[in-house]
Amino acid sequence: MPSPLRPEQRRLPLHVHISVMFTFLLLLTGVVLGLFNYHQTTKIILSSSEKLFTRIEQDVRLDLQATYQPIRHLLSLLAENPATQAERLDQRLPLLRPFSQSLTDNPDLASLYLGYANGDFFMVRPLRSAALKSLLKAPEAATYQVWSIEHGPQGEVHSQSLFFDQALAPISRRDNPQDRYDPRERAWFTDARQQTGQITTEPYVFFSTHTVGTTLGRRSGENAVIGADLTLAALSATLDKHRVTPSTEVALFDADGNAVAYPDSSRLIVDDRTARLARVTDLSPALHALLTGNPQGMRLHADGRQWIVARSHIQEGGPKGLQLALLVPEDELLIDAYRMRWQGALITLATLLLCLPLGWVISRILVKPLHALVKEADAIRSFDFNFPLARRSPVLEVDQLSLSMARMKDTLGSFFRITDSLCAETRFAPLLQRVLFETVQIAQAQAGLIYLRENDGNRMEPYGLVIEGTPQALEAFEVEGHDLHKNNGPAWFEQLVSANNVVSHLGFDQAGDLQKILLAMATPRVHLIGIRLHNRHNETIGLLVLLVEDSGSAADLEKLRPDRIAFLQAVSGAAAVSIESQRLQARQKQLLDAFIQLLAGAIDAKSPYTGGHCQRVPELTLMLAQAAAASRDPAFSAYRPSEDEWEALHIAAWLHDCGKVTTPEYVVDKATKLETINDRIHEIRTRFEVLKRDAWISYWQALATGGDEATLARLRDASLMALDDDFTFVARCNLGSEAMAEADLQRLDELAQRTWTRTLDDRLGVSWEENRRQARTSAPVLPVTEKLLADKPEHLVERDPSELIPEDNPWGFKLDVPRYKYNRGELYNLSIARGTLTREERYIINHHMVQTIMMLSHLPFPGHLDSIAEIAGGHHEKMDGTGYPKRLKREDMSLPARMMAIADIFEALTAADRPYKKAKSLSEALGIMATMCREAHIDADLFGLFINEGVYMAYATRFLDPQQIDAVDPASLLHKAGLTA
Repeated sequence: MPSPLRPEQRRLPLHVHISVMFTFLLLLTGVVLGLFNYHQTTKIILSSSEKLFTRIEQDVRLDLQATYQPIRHLLSLLAENPATQAERLDQRLPLLRPFSQSLTDNPDLASLYLGYANGDFFMVRPLRSAALKSLLKAPEAATYQVWSIEHGPQGEVHSQSLFFDQALAPISRRDNPQDRYDPRERAWFTDARQQTGQITTEPYVFFSTHTVGTTLGRRSGENAVIGADLTLAALSATLDKHRVTPSTEVALFDADGNAVAYPDSSRLIVDDRTARLARVTDLSPALHALLTGNPQGMRLHADGRQWIVARSHIQEGGPKGLQLALLVPEDELLIDAYRMRWQGALITLATLLLCLPLGWVISRILVKPLHALVKEADAIRSFDFNFPLARRSPVLEVDQLSLSMARMKDTLGSFFRITDSLCAETRFAPLLQRVLFETVQIAQAQAGLIYLRENDGNRMEPYGLVIEGTPQALEAFEVEGHDLHKNNGPAWFEQLVSANNVVSHLGFDQAGDLQKILLAMATPRVHLIGIRLHNRHNETIGLLVLLVEDSGSAADLEKLRPDRIAFLQAVSGAAAVSIESQRLQARQKQLLDAFIQLLAGAIDAKSPYTGGHCQRVPELTLMLAQAAAASRDPAFSAYRPSEDEWEALHIAAWLHDCGKVTTPEYVVDKATKLETINDRIHEIRTRFEVLKRDAWISYWQALATGGDEATLARLRDASLMALDDDFTFVARCNLGSEAMAEADLQRLDELAQRTWTRTLDDRLGVSWEENRRQARTSAPVLPVTEKLLADKPEHLVERDPSELIPEDNPWGFKLDVPRYKYNRGELYNLSIARGTLTREERYIINHHMVQTIMMLSHLPFPGHLDSIAEIAGGHHEKMDGTGYPKRLKREDMSLPARMMAIADIFEALTAADRPYKKAKSLSEALGIMATMCREAHIDADLFGLFINEGVYMAYATRFLDPQQIDAVDPASLLHKAGLTA
């Protein structure tokens, strides 16, 4: 049989077939020719565009001359008519016929008129449209309007409109008493009288017709000026005819930048307050860029496009002439060049397509194996080892590559299948079994044994045994462990201590503690393959022993080939990594759990009054979660937590109060209202003692001055008794065990008004921080009289700005932050209505939730533990959204977070280690929680589960004092909670 590496026929090297590159050379030639033709065509079109622009300018210039010249000749003729010098309307009316004929012959004329030095005015206007008739209120049959203004001898003005039909027969007449028009005030009149020739005004918007035009005028005799209003609408139509492309911008404008003609003539007039000409720069972004920018020659970039531009001056059209601007988009102008470029590309492509069959015939046999190899390589890269083998190739190198890739694919496929199965195991014991099964199968062995190193010691202990594909109990085979360094183990074991692998042959007598395994295999001799399992630091973590039956055949030696051993060692390396990773992960979890419990214990140890809280809440949370997971109630049907979710709940429960490490003990443990680090009731007691001494001093002083001893003694005793009673009242208020009545608050206010005399400076011997607060007020002159219960400025401790939480904080906290961090005023603290905490101290207590969420949010938990901060941070939220710190509602909270709230409340109510309250009995605590459930403070479904499944009783049995466990009526609790009718 010939070797697969030796070709059966002569095969040519790959470089013989490089001739197929002619296809690419042909393509390159076509691209170069196409680009050359495109650039040449572009130059030709741009050169032609310059001539085209010149022709357009000439056409516009000729149109202007053709528009203005006839009107100038007409004015020269009409100015010589004797009727122009008439002084009355009846003498001027003969002008109607020549004027009307002129207006008919020149459609661009809007009107002809005469202005006189005395203010008279005579105008003939054709009524060419219904809109104009409506504007002038002319009869329907009217064709012409004669507007006449005459001045009488006394200066009176008579303005009237006369309407004539097509035959110049009069139709109607209308007086215009409100008309104040005076031609002498118009520029055309004054300019024409000052010059001997004709004048042309700048284009403007005609007042009566709202069309764009200009006025031509000249003197007629000494006292009259004849004028003609010439509309320029035809210019816009002319410009529209000269648009080179659909997006061409062309405009005619005066020296002031006012547009005179534009293809879209409706945009020429801006009618805001008064009708005016539009600015040419407002017509389009391209025109704006041309007139305000600095174009480079004939090119301009504007409005996201490249433009070919031309600009010229035309003398006609006004005193300063007109400007013509023409802009053509380059992409539209060069559309023929683009078309030729694509045609060239298509021709090149067609030529290439015609040549492709030749190249295809040549390369067909050569390229197919390469394509197959590429697909096979892509499949291997995608870990797909079932892709069919590539074809044999006539190219020597390709054929050799195909054979090598086939062998590589088989080896990698086996390796990755094994490593994938090992990595898929997340539990340690099944992982060891999988390692044994896979390696035994690869080695075609009959038995496998694995030893693992115990912790960080030197002892190797057996952990798993497989015989004939079946796991076996190690105890039944009496397999012993061995020490790595004592040199008292079997020979193969001692060799593995210093080598990565060992191949040995054992008879029954040399098998030692493996003899029972050989008996189970029913063979007197075996080949032993030993492989050392090591970690990334090359430390031995275990040994893998494979036992192959020694049948004496050549097939046994095939199983012991070096390449097979190397493959087994590679697989064992992956197994060693998996085993080491599992052990490290287990140890890390143990370390994390120990650290969490250490932190929780430290929090409890910080305050002797809350000891055990962080240990009891996780227990109760776990009980409630287990009940929810086992419940078949529809409310909990979707709650089937995975192992990762149990871990997250466990950690969150233990860390739910980790923020308390930042809360001062004297706030957490505040047993009385005046307590800080010490109880300030002693200062007030001292003041009462001073007042009592003052009563004795007053008694002795009055007695020494001759007062009645019996009367003075009664006053003294009454004063001492009142002071004792007042202090007893203050001391009782300090305890905070009862709610403060309104009468108690009034009595405190009255007591606070009493005074005592201080003779020592209270700014001596105190901290610099307290001195800084005292400096807010000036030091009084001693001795000073002070109130018995004082609220001083130095009692107010300012809050550092860094402690403020912005409203748009990333955590979503919604807290009402008190202005001061502490208010240690004596009357303020004694007046606390319930409990011992002020509003400021209550915020500090509540702030531990903020700290908890912030601390947990900054910890780099793995992805499956991302919910810890949400679970731990929600146990003070209420289902109606009135809780803290985020004011979440029920739908905003996860089920575990709602469990934590119930567990925390129940533990707090039943805890017997709080200084400020007595532990509640079981029935009292559940009654309070039922009320909270009815008021939507805790989750109703979870509270029902808490009662129905007896979670409360399981917890009480383990953690409550037997005296707290009293009778509980679940039915009445559920009714009180609003869960039953």
